[in-house]
Amino acid sequence: MDQVPLSEFEEFRAKGSTIGGYTIFPSSRVDGKMTLNGARGLNAKIGDRFDLTLECIRLHYLNEESPLGDNLASLYNRFFFSLFHDFKGYVEFFLLQDLVDPSFEKVRFFTEIETPFENSPIPKTAAEFRAYKKASLEFVASRNKRIIDWCELNGYLRASE
Repeated sequence: MDQVPLSEFEEFRAKGSTIGGYTIFPSSRVDGKMTLNGARGLNAKIGDRFDLTLECIRLHYLNEESPLGDNLASLYNRFFFSLFHDFKGYVEFFLLQDLVDPSFEKVRFFTEIETPFENSPIPKTAAEFRAYKKASLEFVASRNKRIIDWCELNGYLRASE
């Protein structure tokens, strides 16, 4: 990563630090388990990547295993995710459609991944980092637009604001 200037990391942080780059997760620690955000940040198979976190959430709704399975299955988190009924409901509520296929059956990963959670999610080269950064920022930009469109449609913004 020493091949990537600090300015590129700063640009990634700045452009990714808009509303489209954030979501909420349950924040209480229950039964001594980490919060979901903490677990995803410290899990070596997730590496704090939102695309891989979303894949864990998708698998949770299918009752399949994932690196965050124990955390997602805690009573507190199960209640939170039950509010959306299914993965499609979760994606639609948080306006994450640009990160899934039209059938809501597959997550569109920020990098080419054949088998999620098999290898380190951290980019190993400058080219891998740049590809990850580009895909991540494209998602954030499209989600920002989706949020603005939703606000306008629902009367929270006027098109001129």
